[in-house]
Amino acid sequence: MCGVAGYLARDERAAPDARAVLRIMDALRHRGPDAAGQWERGPCALGHRRLSIIDLSAEANQPMTNEDGSVALVVNGEIYNFAELRRELEGAGHRFRSQSDSEVIVHGYERWGEEVVARLDGMFALLLYDARRARLLAARDRSGKKPLYWRELGGGVAFASEVGALVRAFPEERPEIDLGAIDEFLTLQYVLAPRTAYRRTWRIPAAHYAVFEPGASPRLVRYWSKPKGAEPLSGSSDELAGELLARLRAAVKKRLVADVPLGAFLSGGIDSSLVVALMAEQSGRAVKTFSIGFPDAGDSELGYARLVAERFGTDHHEEVVTPEMTSVLVETVRHHGEPFADSSAVATYYLAKMTRQHVTVALSGDGGDESFGGYKRYATARLGHLHDALPPPARHALRAVLGGAVRMVRPSLGELGDQMALGEAARYLRLVGQFSAEEKRHLYLGPMRDAFGDSVGRRFADLLARSSASSPIGRLCDLDFETYLEGDINAKVDIASMAHALEVRCPMLDTEVVELAARLPGRMLVRLRGKYLLRRAARGLLPASIRHRVKRGFALPLERWMRRDLRPMIHDVLLDRRFRERGLFDPKYVSDLVDDVERGRGNPDRVWTLLVLELWLREFVDAR
Repeated sequence: MCGVAGYLARDERAAPDARAVLRIMDALRHRGPDAAGQWERGPCALGHRRLSIIDLSAEANQPMTNEDGSVALVVNGEIYNFAELRRELEGAGHRFRSQSDSEVIVHGYERWGEEVVARLDGMFALLLYDARRARLLAARDRSGKKPLYWRELGGGVAFASEVGALVRAFPEERPEIDLGAIDEFLTLQYVLAPRTAYRRTWRIPAAHYAVFEPGASPRLVRYWSKPKGAEPLSGSSDELAGELLARLRAAVKKRLVADVPLGAFLSGGIDSSLVVALMAEQSGRAVKTFSIGFPDAGDSELGYARLVAERFGTDHHEEVVTPEMTSVLVETVRHHGEPFADSSAVATYYLAKMTRQHVTVALSGDGGDESFGGYKRYATARLGHLHDALPPPARHALRAVLGGAVRMVRPSLGELGDQMALGEAARYLRLVGQFSAEEKRHLYLGPMRDAFGDSVGRRFADLLARSSASSPIGRLCDLDFETYLEGDINAKVDIASMAHALEVRCPMLDTEVVELAARLPGRMLVRLRGKYLLRRAARGLLPASIRHRVKRGFALPLERWMRRDLRPMIHDVLLDRRFRERGLFDPKYVSDLVDDVERGRGNPDRVWTLLVLELWLREFVDAR
C-alpha cells in the first residue's frame, strides 16, 4: 500500500516538472513511510512512496521498470493473483528480479498491453509509462478501493493518490472551486466521481483506465462491469448460500498473504463478523481484532464485537471515541483534500490509528451492504417499487393512504407518499440525500444559486437505467456500488487507513463475490430484512444474535454531541463573520439549522455537512 505521483508534460519534447513530483511525494509521505523513489524519461516523471507488504526487500521498491527501462510503473495496492500471472509470464519467457506482486504488471503490460488491467485481481491505482509510445496508462481497481486523481496544469498533467497533494504541490497555480461539485456535496456529503471539488481536476473512476499522451485529451476505457445479460442464479437458498460461503472463504484466503502482521476490523455486524470467522478458520494463531465504540451504550456496538471476539478467541482491542476526540476533524479534512462529511470518518480515523499500533494490514467487512442489500433504506424503497407495479388507480389510492392516516402514525412514510410519483431515482435521492432542492433554494446565495442543479438526480436515473440487475433492489445495489461505495465508504477507509500507513483489504469486494451477488434474484437479497443470503451463509459460523441483529451505522452520535460538546466549535465556525462574508449561504437559514439541532428538533447531519465544508474552505482555499 503506497502513494503514487506523476507528471506528463504537454509537449513530448519538453521535460516533466520533476520537482513538482517530489512535492507530491512529500505530501504523500504518510501513505508510504518505508521507501521513496523517482524516475524520469522523456516527458514523464513518476514518483512513489512505499508501505512494504509483500517482498520487503529493496528489489521490490518502485518505480519499477522492465529490463531496458522503456516501461516504468508505480502502483498503490495489492494484486492477489500475482502468483498465477507470474507463472504464466515466466512460461512465456519473462524474467523477474523480485518477489513483488507489482512486478507482474510491468511484464504483463509487455505481453498484453492495456489488457493487463483487466487481468489484475486486486485493489490498485497505477501509473505506467510506455516510453516507446510516449503513453501513460492510469488505472483503478473494479470497486474503487484505491484512489487516483489527475489535474490539468499549464505545462501538462499531474497525478496523485490524494487530491490534496495535487493542490499543495503547485502553489503557483491556484485551484478554482467547482461550485457545481459543491452543490453535489451538499446533496450527498461527498462528490461523485469523476468530478472533484476543484475545476480541471478529476479522479479516474472505478473499473476504468485512462490513456494519456502529450498534448492530447485522455482516452477513458471501462474494462469491467457487473455481469450483463446473465440469467439470475437458480438453486435453493442452501445451495446458493454454500456457493457464496465458498467464494468468501477463497476471498479471505487470498487476502491473508503478506509478509507483515495482519488483523481485522470488527464492528459486531454480520459482515465483519463473518470475515473474522473465516480468518479464524484459516489462521494458525489468534486473529487480532479491533473495534471502536462510543461512551453511551445505546450508540455503541462494542458488546456485539466482544461477543464475536470471545467466540473465536481473538486477540481483541477496542477504544471509545469521545466528543473531545472530534478535534481531529480538521486533520481528517486536511487528509481528504476536498469536502467529505460522513461523520464516521472520525471514528474510522481512530480505528485505523489504533489498529496500526499492532498490525500493518487489516481485513474489513466493507462492501457487504452494497452487494447483498444490507441498507435499511432498501426496505423503504420497496414501497416505491410496490407503487410502480400497481395500475394507476391503485397507485393513487396508495399515495392517499400514505399521505393520510399513515402520516399521523409515521410522518416519514407520509412524506414518502408525497414522493411516490417522482420516480425511482428521485425517491431514492430523497432517502440518501441531505439538502433537498427546496432546502437549497432557502440556503443558497449568489454564486451557489448559479451552481444549483440536478446533476445527482440525473446521474442516479442514468445508473438505474443502465443496471442489468434482475430486481428493483438489485438496481439500487448497483447504484450504491457505483456511487456511495466508491465515493463515501472506500474513500473514507482509504484516507483514514493511509493516514496511519495501514492497509485495509475487503473480501466482500472480491470480484467473484460481487459477480455472484449481482446475479442473485431479489428474494435472495431482501425479504423481511436485507442480506438474506449472507445471513443464511453465516449459519453454523455466527450466533443468531449476530446474524439477525438490526444493522447500525458507524456515524458519530451527532444529535447528542452537538447540543453540548460540539456546540462551541459549531458556533465558532458557522456563526462567525468569516462564514457569513463568503456570500454562499443565507446566514439566517444556517443559524436556524443550528438552533433547531440544539433544541433537539433538527437534522444534525446537515449542520455537520456545512461545518466540514467551511473547514475545507479555510484549509484549502483561504490558506492559499
